[in-house]
Amino acid sequence: MKKFFAAAMAAVMMGSLVSCGKDQADKGEAGKKKIGLAMPAEELERWNSDGAYLKQQFEEAGYEVVLKYSQNDASKQNNDVLGMISEDVDLLLIAAVDGDQMSKTLEEAKAKNIPIVAYDRLIMNTDAITYYISFDNYKVGKMQADFVRDELQLDSTSGPYNIEFVAGDKGDNNARYFFNGAYETLEPYIESGKLVVPSGKTSFERVATDGWKTDNAEKDMKGTLSVNYKDKNLDVVLCANDSTALGVTKALESSYKGSGQPVITGQDGDIENLRNIVDGKQSMTVYKNVSDEAGVALEVCKKLLDGEIPAANLTESLDCECVFDSESYNNGVKYVQSYLLVPYVITKDNLQLLVNTGLYRWDSSNKYLELNK
Repeated sequence: MKKFFAAAMAAVMMGSLVSCGKDQADKGEAGKKKIGLAMPAEELERWNSDGAYLKQQFEEAGYEVVLKYSQNDASKQNNDVLGMISEDVDLLLIAAVDGDQMSKTLEEAKAKNIPIVAYDRLIMNTDAITYYISFDNYKVGKMQADFVRDELQLDSTSGPYNIEFVAGDKGDNNARYFFNGAYETLEPYIESGKLVVPSGKTSFERVATDGWKTDNAEKDMKGTLSVNYKDKNLDVVLCANDSTALGVTKALESSYKGSGQPVITGQDGDIENLRNIVDGKQSMTVYKNVSDEAGVALEVCKKLLDGEIPAANLTESLDCECVFDSESYNNGVKYVQSYLLVPYVITKDNLQLLVNTGLYRWDSSNKYLELNK
């Protein structure tokens, strides 16, 4: 880990590309091949950052880039991708709005022998996907649950503690992995009665948040509080990501009648949530370094565009933690060869780790973090 942080900081200081791979090839070697980047939504900080960073990375490596944001609209994204196919892109890198609604569109790409890499979110029910690049999404949920276990000292206290779950969008395949990783880790404590879910919402479908939107998470949590917490304290809200955690925080501020600050988890390292962590309104976030994920994406895509076949040994040339997995991610048609990165937990005590990535900096008061622009 120290090796990565040192390398990242050195790259930023030199004004060069921060990547999690070997030194980038000379721009001339890349030629002017065209890459289509399809991102879900520019208004969500996570995807805005990913899209901009990926575009920069590919352009600095010498590729022409077509970047489209789809306003979290699956139909628009399908049309955007069809447009890229008609522009004869040489490769598609897609973070799907809804992984269940792209199979027909991608048949067009397959017919034109365009390689397709699923980025961060697995695309379902198609054999057109070449590779999948993401973080270990089950582990993300498990890390959130492990944090809850340790914060409440579940192995040494009697409880009971009240907990609620807030998951992501039903159309995002990752959301199920996040939820399953969290719920299955805490399930023994729920079965023993040490953790109690007063709302009774213990299935992914019942706790999913439409579009991962903050407003929807806030509305859902207000409903949960009004029905189930008139005379109870809430000890934990296990939120799948930062946008849902932000909604939960807003609901607690306006509608929670109990005492004490619940443990609230998150994911992504969004700026407003990092402020809430400093202010004690959120407990942690699982951070997935976009430079890591984008760096792996670049290495995989370069090999595909050069006519090579990326394999397990590619991970040996990467400076970040990444594993090759061909047995875990089945999209309903096949097991997709995957490169999975390892995230890490951020709390108020280790925010400097984010600064060390070169993507964040301390503000003028040295209290809160802001993005490096």
